[in-house]
Amino acid sequence: MTEVILGTEEIERYARHIVLRGVGGPGQQKLKAARVLVVGAGGLGAPLLQYLAAAGVGEIGVIDDDVVSLSNLQRQVLHGTPDVGRPKVDSAAAAIARLNPHVLVRRHQTRLSAENARELVAAYGVVADGSDNFATRYVVSDACFHERRPLVTAAVGAFDGSLTTLRPYESSVTGEPNPTYRCLFPEPPPEGVAPSCAEIGVLGALTGILGSMMALEVVREIVGFGESLIGRLVLFDALDMRFETVRYRWDPANPLNGEKAVAS
Repeated sequence: MTEVILGTEEIERYARHIVLRGVGGPGQQKLKAARVLVVGAGGLGAPLLQYLAAAGVGEIGVIDDDVVSLSNLQRQVLHGTPDVGRPKVDSAAAAIARLNPHVLVRRHQTRLSAENARELVAAYGVVADGSDNFATRYVVSDACFHERRPLVTAAVGAFDGSLTTLRPYESSVTGEPNPTYRCLFPEPPPEGVAPSCAEIGVLGALTGILGSMMALEVVREIVGFGESLIGRLVLFDALDMRFETVRYRWDPANPLNGEKAVAS
């Protein structure tokens, strides 16, 4: 593996990381060598992309097929008023370039699907899913399982959010397989149970909190400090300003790494 060298300007830029116990120079080098795919440049993706870029992640892929609309700007703080009508991947790339010119951005202006997911996921080392629908979350999580890529995934409602990390292609210290996304959500909720933010609204700052937490979890996955969120789901209630963490386990009936799973 080629040694990653931090330049003089980078050492100054990342000084607070480099003196931070648990990160340091070696951790910052890992961040520079990292390749992260971010699914969605919207409410969760906007702060996630900002903090990954600021942290010095060397290469960031952004996948989104949407354009910036005026109604996005209440929460999607990566984009500005002049960006309305512009593809989100282009707006995101420009914002990241202003924030940190040391970050390489790869734009994927397409909708992630079962047909292209595995190829896109395989090109990166870590995946962070900030999509806004269950169909995409299943596609992303299945692709990450098959391509053996760690996945940080989050979701928000009107006043609540959740976050977890998945490495279902590995086993826990007890020898039991790590849970998949389908262990946590075996099936999508019935129609109408999980309405979109366009229907029920969403608190702008809430997406900032969860997106920033996603960035923190991605950085922890890359650098390797602290306890991973594998098998743990963080729940945040913005109405009462309350955090809760619940544990979940592998479901032997899940179709990916369950007892009757078919190799793919």
